[in-house]
Amino acid sequence: MTIFKEKVDEEHLTIAETKEILADIEVERAADEDREMRYELARALEHVNRFATLDAEESREFVDQLLELDKVDEATAHKIVDLKPQDRDELRAVYAQERFSLSGDELDDILNVVKQYV
Repeated sequence: MTIFKEKVDEEHLTIAETKEILADIEVERAADEDREMRYELARALEHVNRFATLDAEESREFVDQLLELDKVDEATAHKIVDLKPQDRDELRAVYAQERFSLSGDELDDILNVVKQYV
């Protein structure tokens, strides 16, 4: 028997935004005494609590600033916000899968936005 799952919708989220959503789910589950927290949820909460350094609103502003730049699409903006690359080499790694490369100035423009949130 094969089970197929259909992707209904997709939305990019930063770790900080995910943390906010998972925190709401955790509160909801805690209110129901008969419902225990699943392993996957506990691990996801542990991950976001460890790696979310901004709050959801700050991370959204960060994404919006990056989206104003050329050659930064939504998926890449979210990766940059979550990874916060510190130098050109780290930023190039984010773009490693792309079919284009960024100039030094383009890299620096992105890194200047990152510096505002580190």
